[in-house]
Amino acid sequence: MGANCCHDVKFDGMDPAYKRALIWVILINAGMFLVEMPMGFVGQSQALKADALDFLGDTFTYAISLAVIGKAASLRAKAALAKGVSLLLMGIWVLASTIYSVFYQPQPEAIIMGSIGFAALVANLLSVLFLLRFKDGDANVRSVWLCSRNDAIGNIMVMLAASGVWASGTGWPDLIVAAIMASLFLWSALSIIQQSIGELRQHRMDTD
Repeated sequence: MGANCCHDVKFDGMDPAYKRALIWVILINAGMFLVEMPMGFVGQSQALKADALDFLGDTFTYAISLAVIGKAASLRAKAALAKGVSLLLMGIWVLASTIYSVFYQPQPEAIIMGSIGFAALVANLLSVLFLLRFKDGDANVRSVWLCSRNDAIGNIMVMLAASGVWASGTGWPDLIVAAIMASLFLWSALSIIQQSIGELRQHRMDTD
């Protein structure tokens, strides 16, 4: 079944092309986490650490998305709900650690931020291209698209933060971007949670 074959029934991921795309995206995210998190500590960048954590979270959530394809609608909705909650917790952690960094703020390395941010942007744009045709679907499918889209936006912001750190000589641009990324995580999490709860309610109504 294609991603847009029916306007009344949302795409549920049952397409070999979607599964292959998802596997590639999982590999890309896992690889970038292994690169970006160490460099976040080396470069003392809160924004890079937040982005690396997002790569790790996406690796696990995409794996869950792949595992529940073809399962019952209620199970897919529950999986999406779990991913929404994990994204919510991730956003809270990034926001809290950013607030902490306001009081203990080593200046990040702009060159490391910019170069790693660019590499991550390329990786995420590649993921977005893999998933673009599958962006509309049920909560499980949509959560994958939102995570990939957020990653690409986040990487652009990291590169802007690197420019700001270099131009200002302070770490404030890095912290501001980390806070914005946390807000984006929280907004997406609430969107996923809302849609998955709605699908669970609809499933219960259909089975009553």
